[in-house]
Amino acid sequence: MAAYIVRRLIWVVFLLFMITLITFVIFSVLPAGDPAALRAGRQPTPELIASIRTSLGLDKSKPEQFINYLGDILPFLGHDGFNFGYSYQNNTEVLPGILDRLPTTMVLAGGAVIIWLAIGIPIGVISAVKTRSIWDRLFMGGALIAISAPVYFLGLVVLYLFADDIGKYPILPGNSAYGEATNVWQKFTALLLPWCVLAAAFAAVYARFLRGNLIDVLQEDYIRTARAKGLSERTVIYKHGVRAAITPIVTLLGLDIGILLGGAILTESVFNIQGIGRYAFDAINRSDLPVIQGTVLFGAFFIVIMSLIVDICYAFLDPRVRY
Repeated sequence: MAAYIVRRLIWVVFLLFMITLITFVIFSVLPAGDPAALRAGRQPTPELIASIRTSLGLDKSKPEQFINYLGDILPFLGHDGFNFGYSYQNNTEVLPGILDRLPTTMVLAGGAVIIWLAIGIPIGVISAVKTRSIWDRLFMGGALIAISAPVYFLGLVVLYLFADDIGKYPILPGNSAYGEATNVWQKFTALLLPWCVLAAAFAAVYARFLRGNLIDVLQEDYIRTARAKGLSERTVIYKHGVRAAITPIVTLLGLDIGILLGGAILTESVFNIQGIGRYAFDAINRSDLPVIQGTVLFGAFFIVIMSLIVDICYAFLDPRVRY
């Protein structure tokens, strides 16, 4: 196990380097807006743009820019080290800006995970046990609708219907924006709609995925053997069936958590939540390359780390897995 973890960590370092390189090529080498011109404001003079390009280091060659950026990530390469560079727009360090928004994104992701697991797993189990029943058709039809509705569309619909200020049918009157909340209850009410919107599609995917897996598992010979031994149906389903069918869900959960911690861009943008996703969205609009690279690298880090954790958990969840 230790040798496997070491190999995976080495692969993580290589993967993060490649992601950094690809992100740099996409937003720096390929044609895009000039960050210096955007920072110079309206009707800038060529001299002002040239001066800003020099101060931002954009006058150097692309390989030099990339090496300088690596120096902002890795302290042993020189520069200030481990600050992910400086924003082109306000000249602030990128990493502190990401870390300041990380708790907000973690709360958003954590609440959504609890909701979609609490909804998706029971629905998946019920639909698998009662295949082709009215409940199965109702749940799977609702899941199909939830999967088909884009997050930005569902978020706008929910705001139109249930928001405290503009909603036709406001719920939890008196709730404030998350950034303005002063106590736990206000924070909860401010995030209730974003949690539900973010969890809707995930809960639908998990329900359909678990339903398909559990239907297959319940046809296995060891399930018939368990029933032949006289075990209760509840024990057969939950102790033997769900335990085997839920293992692939762990992979989905790990990757989905990593993606959300990297930034739920659409949800944070629709509900004006100042998390990592909104930070990345604003940076893309301003062609702020260091911030874009920082948020992409930060998100990739969470995804690959969660993938490693999932692989390690497999050895404990399934005794057949060996590394």
